[in-house]
Amino acid sequence: MNMSTYAAQRQAAEQRYADRRPLSKELFERASAVMPGGSTRSVLDMSPFPFRVASAAGSELVDVDGINYLDFLGDYSAGLLGHDPAPVRAAVTAALEHGWSFGGVHTDEIRVAEAVVDRFPSIEQVRFTNSGTEANLMALQLARHHTRRQRIVVCDGAYHGGLLYFGHGGEALLAPFDFTRVRYNDIDTLTAIDDSVAAVLIEPMMGAGGCIPAQQEYLTALRRRCDETGSLLIFDEVMTSRMSSGGLQQRTGVLPDLTTLGKYLAGGMTFGAFGGRADVMAAFDPARGGALTHGGTFNNNVVSMAGAAAAMSEMLSEAKLSQLFARGESLRSRLNELFRASTLPLSVTGVGSMMAIHTVDGPINGPHDLETSDHELRQLLFHELLHRGCYIAARGFIALSLDITDEQCDTLVGAMSEAIDSISPSN
Repeated sequence: MNMSTYAAQRQAAEQRYADRRPLSKELFERASAVMPGGSTRSVLDMSPFPFRVASAAGSELVDVDGINYLDFLGDYSAGLLGHDPAPVRAAVTAALEHGWSFGGVHTDEIRVAEAVVDRFPSIEQVRFTNSGTEANLMALQLARHHTRRQRIVVCDGAYHGGLLYFGHGGEALLAPFDFTRVRYNDIDTLTAIDDSVAAVLIEPMMGAGGCIPAQQEYLTALRRRCDETGSLLIFDEVMTSRMSSGGLQQRTGVLPDLTTLGKYLAGGMTFGAFGGRADVMAAFDPARGGALTHGGTFNNNVVSMAGAAAAMSEMLSEAKLSQLFARGESLRSRLNELFRASTLPLSVTGVGSMMAIHTVDGPINGPHDLETSDHELRQLLFHELLHRGCYIAARGFIALSLDITDEQCDTLVGAMSEAIDSISPSN
């Protein structure tokens, strides 16, 4: 099957999609008049227009046209607890009874900080932000201050937030740091880390970059190189911290100097954090001679702190996260079996409950292995799954929530099998 055939099928699938969603189309046109692109979050763009959500509960979404979806996207990993976690709802409601914009410190932020420090092996002290983007920016500035160096090493194709995207289209919005890019999982390129480097910022599994796991030997070599040069190692675990109660760093045994967090830890509320070695974090402590200030009106906001305290104390146990990890491993294995039996160029990468479907044959060790991806096939596959009631990201990303069941994973595997059959060369 050639590219033009995929394009024709994709166009037909998009027309079928539009025909079923007249109200979403009408609202998209209305939104486009007041918001560029019709939204305020670029990752939600889809062709011909995004369906507009009317309600959500558990692991299901309903759009304004009354169409139901099983949600395998989990708000790009932020929705780990599902759409209406009762403990978070109760904690937030109770907190609001006492007011919410204090302009002062309160007790819940202590509970959240204690929980973070207790969970993550590399974090001795922590500060809060409102997003993973902000957490990464603060961690980079802290590393530059601590080392008295300027240069930052990152991986080509990585995403660390809206101002820290190192893939196609991210250059114009990059924060103005002195960046050096290296290839993910390429030990030879680690020679770029020398005594002029303040920090290396890396995900132990690339999230938005394609759910590509870092090889153990690569992480070990990276830790060793940072130790040799005095550069700080920053793990962006905004997405991967869900892999255990102590994040992916706990599973790999490779510990960074600083860790950034975000997404799901406040149960769906706005949240970010950065933390690590106490001697590095001392830069924010006036009693220890710290000279840095850390502003942010909503860093310790009542809603996020209440949600995070409830999420970590009541919902994010090691047992639950281990069960979810195993469910994701099983799903990825089953999808790979389907793809190996197909004539289409499909593969899936990931760790635990996060994975990404690629329209290339493996192996995939870094974003450079995705350069020949078939965009038309990826969009067609997305629409075929959506037509069967399964919602994943248009780019192929999947992030399971705690509410996703084994039976719903069966549904996704069945939908994927039907989708492949519908676009196989024999059709």
